[in-house]
Amino acid sequence: MEGQEPVSGPVDRVGGQQPVAQQDAFTRWVYGRPFFGGLWLTLGGAWILVTMKASVKVVLHVGMQGVAGYLLPTLMVLLGLLILFSPDQRLFYSITGVLISMGTWVTSNLGGFMVGLLLGVAGSILTFGWLPDQDPRVSRRGRARPATQDGSATDTAQNGTDTPMAQTVTAAGTPRAAQ
Repeated sequence: MEGQEPVSGPVDRVGGQQPVAQQDAFTRWVYGRPFFGGLWLTLGGAWILVTMKASVKVVLHVGMQGVAGYLLPTLMVLLGLLILFSPDQRLFYSITGVLISMGTWVTSNLGGFMVGLLLGVAGSILTFGWLPDQDPRVSRRGRARPATQDGSATDTAQNGTDTPMAQTVTAAGTPRAAQ
């Protein structure tokens, strides 16, 4: 195992993982954007639109026969599609998506009987938390500097505060041991 370069991606049939370069175009497209956040927000809006035809009349009718009941889920679908196809503005889309999803509680059959509302909120949260091309996190122990034989920390750019004997810089710019 040692000496092999790390690979990421789906597991192939043999049991190993495929390198990113060997993945198909759709897989790279999915990993390059907050796919599941946009998908869940779109599905939440679609679910609410479907439940608007339910026989239960728990809809707040505003304006032209409850246009807000159809407008908010339509905006949810639109925002979900914008997240999928234009992920650069994902923070604005996700904040707007969660606010619109919460607004469907009042306007659209209790947010599609809570299913569409929860899908929309969860999708917006997933989108908000998605970070592109981020290196894997390193634990605190992994970030700690290694100690040398004499116990002092090794650092190429010591500023004098981490060493047992602080250094001061003279006017000429050369370090001098502080007394």
